[in-house]
Amino acid sequence: MGKRIAPALGLFFLSPLIGEFLLGNLPVTMLVALITLAPLYGGGALLVRELARRRGVGWPGIVLLAVAYGLIEEGLVTRSLFNPGFAGMDLRSYAWIPGVEVSAWWTVFVLGVHVVGSICVPIAVMESLVPARASEPWLRRPGLVVAGVLLVLGAAASAVFATDPYDPGFGRLAGVALLAGLLVFLALRRRTPAAPGTIRSGRGPGGWAVLAFSLAAGAAFWLPVMNVDALGAWLVTAIHLALYATVCVLVVRWSGQPGWGMWQRFGLAAGGVLTYAWHGFPQPPAVPTDPMADLIGNLVFAVAAVALLVTAATRIRSHAAGRYVEWVA
Repeated sequence: MGKRIAPALGLFFLSPLIGEFLLGNLPVTMLVALITLAPLYGGGALLVRELARRRGVGWPGIVLLAVAYGLIEEGLVTRSLFNPGFAGMDLRSYAWIPGVEVSAWWTVFVLGVHVVGSICVPIAVMESLVPARASEPWLRRPGLVVAGVLLVLGAAASAVFATDPYDPGFGRLAGVALLAGLLVFLALRRRTPAAPGTIRSGRGPGGWAVLAFSLAAGAAFWLPVMNVDALGAWLVTAIHLALYATVCVLVVRWSGQPGWGMWQRFGLAAGGVLTYAWHGFPQPPAVPTDPMADLIGNLVFAVAAVALLVTAATRIRSHAAGRYVEWVA
């Protein structure tokens, strides 16, 4: 049983470790925060993956569910989408939309962070570590219920311990809940299998090329954020929207071409992990921390991330070699 659920347990902790600690938002001295972050992040990532794999909706379904998760966390739990003073920021100065009363920059930015760093990258990395079980559910129905309960408990704990609680009003909360529910409905609709003739001609990029693309996309995302005051929030918002569209169009196109497989999916995920690893060094932690402790923590997380990627690549190579030997035999 332990071996069967090991990937699920790994994802449970990997999601917050990548999404908060590798990113540099939380220092190594705050590892105790995993008590609440693992249920919230890990429970969410597990629920997203298991629902998508059970329904057979693939990565398009995972991405839509990840957006729904981001809306739930930032709209209902932390409520940062509505709080103009969230985390000490003055979001009214960053592409604020009157009437709607939200920051376009923050909304586009933080949802992208959750979709990629909190959900999709941890799932892809963990699936790369168990390539033979990458497309199958890891939990039975009771485990799926437990993942949902953990998500609710993590959300409740995060709301209770929020440092700057904010009440946006019932109507706005209900609107976010309805939008998240719509995304879940759309994500879990079963897709009709594509006809054999719909596969595009040509051959997509290899794993190394996809890794380079992922690293470039990560830089195109984070460098404007790190210079948002100089560039302007509306310009950064436009850059992010264009980046999202470009990545989605290219990945959808590539995934429909011959040769797309585990190495390409791993390349996308590895680029996300390495991007978070370098970003952790210039990122100031959200809580006061000794600079040396912060630097050591960033080094530890970065080295651990590289080791994890090397392990995943080794397992993919072994799995691919085993399948080749089986086919030849």
